[in-house]
Amino acid sequence: MTRPLVLFTDETDLDPAPGRALLEAAGCDTVLAELPSRAGEPQTLPAGAERAVALVVGYARIDEALLERLPNVGFIATMSAGFDMIDRAAAEARGIWVVNLTDAATEEVAAHALTLMLALERDLRGSVAVTAAGGWTDDVTAVPRRLSGLTLGLFGFGRIAQRLAQVAGPSFARVIAHDPFVTAPVHGVELVERDALIAESDVLSLHLPLTADTHGAIDGAAFAAMRPGVSLVNVSRGELVDPEALTAALDSGKLRGAAVDVLHGEPPAADHPLRNDPRVIVTPHVAFLSDGSLEHYTLDPARNVLDWLRTGTAPRAAVRGRDAEPLLPAGE
Repeated sequence: MTRPLVLFTDETDLDPAPGRALLEAAGCDTVLAELPSRAGEPQTLPAGAERAVALVVGYARIDEALLERLPNVGFIATMSAGFDMIDRAAAEARGIWVVNLTDAATEEVAAHALTLMLALERDLRGSVAVTAAGGWTDDVTAVPRRLSGLTLGLFGFGRIAQRLAQVAGPSFARVIAHDPFVTAPVHGVELVERDALIAESDVLSLHLPLTADTHGAIDGAAFAAMRPGVSLVNVSRGELVDPEALTAALDSGKLRGAAVDVLHGEPPAADHPLRNDPRVIVTPHVAFLSDGSLEHYTLDPARNVLDWLRTGTAPRAAVRGRDAEPLLPAGE
């Protein structure tokens, strides 16, 4: 049996070596490319990449033009929960399976979201600046709000938001959530319509996948409908928020502040205006990061590829493809 080739499309902040070693030990060949994440940049493939049957994708853009050059690909594994870097329609048209990581860092991302909202509400950045400048209590001007009087709103109520509700809920007066795909409330969270979520949240935390429907979901109209002094937290995707509307909401005082782990077009430019905005806390897309999560992120995509190579199917796929004959013997 010919050794199947698995193409790692890009080297991210995650080391591809463990995943490649796992696949190669199981009977695969692997190759690492340097495909870009931004549209319009050239997509240069390594020699021989056209025989790849599966892809392991970090941030690289997987569009129709690229898939045309990779005619044997039947499976794509992402190194993230999101799979918005993949042209879903093009994958579906070719019967390609797409499997994302659904639970590699649930605990970590929920904890990071809680950390960001607490830092906002307690004005941690401002207090640290006072201390660094040689000041002390009398030099602090911001007065934090008491959490037990606030409503926490969760836009999206999947695994991460539900875990966040568990750990943050006891500190807030009320926790509400909106998710059209969740119908049963859990952890004492009240499910509400989108408009109610936007209008009634004092702290709004985003937990949405990036799709055509959610792109720019937090726009000027959404900000206009919010309570004055709301705090915004985003640990999902930068493109969920209209950047110009965000700046306008900060300038008008509608937003108390924003704390984000994601920005448009990552990595953002060194002079991105939000990097040094005193009203905004920006962390460098590290919500997923822990010693425990790294093993899942580096090895689970390769494990997902191996499952497909041995069975020709993928029951946990985000995008269902066509069943195929296995390319590796079962159990090897």
